[in-house]
Amino acid sequence: MKVDGMSCLALAVASFVAMATAGRSTSRRKHKEVFLGENSKFKFGGRIDYKLKRQDSTKTLLIKSEQLLRIEESDFAMRPGFGGAAIPVGIDVQVESIDSISEVNMDFTMTLYLRHYWKDERLSFPSQTNQSRTFDSRLVKKIWVPDVFFVHSKRSFIHDTTMENIMLRVYPDGNILYSVRVTVTALCSMDFSSFPLDTQNCSLELESYAYNENDLMLYWKNGNDSLRTDEIVLSQFFIEHFHASSGLAFYSSTGWYNRLFINFILRRHIFFFMLQTYFPTMLMVVLSWVSFWIDRRAVPARVSLGMTTVLTMSTIITGVSSSMPQVSYVKAVDIYLWTSFLFVFLSVIEYAAVNYCTTLEEMRKMRRGKIPSTFDASQAMAFDGCFHDNDIELTTFTRMAPTLTSDPLTTPTQSSDLRPPEGTRLRRQRSVRENVDLLVNNSYMIDSYSRLAFPLSYLLFNIIYWSLYS
Repeated sequence: MKVDGMSCLALAVASFVAMATAGRSTSRRKHKEVFLGENSKFKFGGRIDYKLKRQDSTKTLLIKSEQLLRIEESDFAMRPGFGGAAIPVGIDVQVESIDSISEVNMDFTMTLYLRHYWKDERLSFPSQTNQSRTFDSRLVKKIWVPDVFFVHSKRSFIHDTTMENIMLRVYPDGNILYSVRVTVTALCSMDFSSFPLDTQNCSLELESYAYNENDLMLYWKNGNDSLRTDEIVLSQFFIEHFHASSGLAFYSSTGWYNRLFINFILRRHIFFFMLQTYFPTMLMVVLSWVSFWIDRRAVPARVSLGMTTVLTMSTIITGVSSSMPQVSYVKAVDIYLWTSFLFVFLSVIEYAAVNYCTTLEEMRKMRRGKIPSTFDASQAMAFDGCFHDNDIELTTFTRMAPTLTSDPLTTPTQSSDLRPPEGTRLRRQRSVRENVDLLVNNSYMIDSYSRLAFPLSYLLFNIIYWSLYS
């Protein structure tokens, strides 16, 4: 009996151990199935464990984009339709902003949305709703895209905040939209002959780098409507016109390439330069004319005024030249500044001539005894800083007889018998020497003529200048 009891107990323990071992193995198999089910989608190309799907009804059928577009089945290192006709690639551009325009570097910076349109049947996929699928930059690196670049570009970059600003939209029939947001700094050959009254014509050029016209044909997607712009406001320029154009570029080693142009015409605002350059220059020229109304013997006043205007004009010319490129031709602003500087310089030369003629006049009068030998010019200038002609005691001139004029009532015989009295001189045209002597003897006339000649000459110059360059 004891033996049978021990046997029964051993059998019970053995059966319990077997049941526990079977439960652990079953649990291990279940965990193994779960592990394989979670990793089977990575190991077997997108297949999932349908048992798990039945167990968790919230999960959806996951299919990778590469598997949908059959990327692994094609070689995207080659263009679509390789070996056949050139693939057409449409271009559509929306200009977001023109960030800067530099006259010194002769370039401009533009931010734009560049969109490409083409068809690649290798990326077509079945769809019951005929809806497109949109992807980001991660898929772009695995398919073929046009290699469009900016000709004459100095710097360019694709915006990458917070992700790369790249969009790829694939339609079921294989049509593709590829959009990228890019900022580019490109060369603009400017002509400053009419600066600052100039109009500049700049262009941004797009071209394929590797594929010539036999492999890729670039064209504007919607003609002239392919180029759209937002409202762009610039500080120094007004955008007159945006337009798109196309052409061909030839390279001796690789052949002909399609090239697209984004042309825009810029007209410079003149008001800034009127305030900073033209108005100060005009004021300096007018200020130099003030010396014509100052007494010719007030040497410190007239010299200091002349030198001040000359130095101010030099400062204005230097400031304008430092902000401009070093071109080898004359600009419109240079003509105005240097002509104005010439007027200011001539006003200083005018006073030098007046002062010299005044000195000669006084020396001649002193030789003739018309100025007392005890006269001191410094005493005459002590009160108001000026030396006046009425401070000098001049000897009276002998009264000259009037010039003979014929009386209309007299007969020809009577008028022929008359002779001019002694001491009179007949009028005749003065020679150049006599005119110079007249100015030397009457130096105040130089100032009188300058008060009229300088303003009229400067006014005539402004009329010609603004009529030519406006």
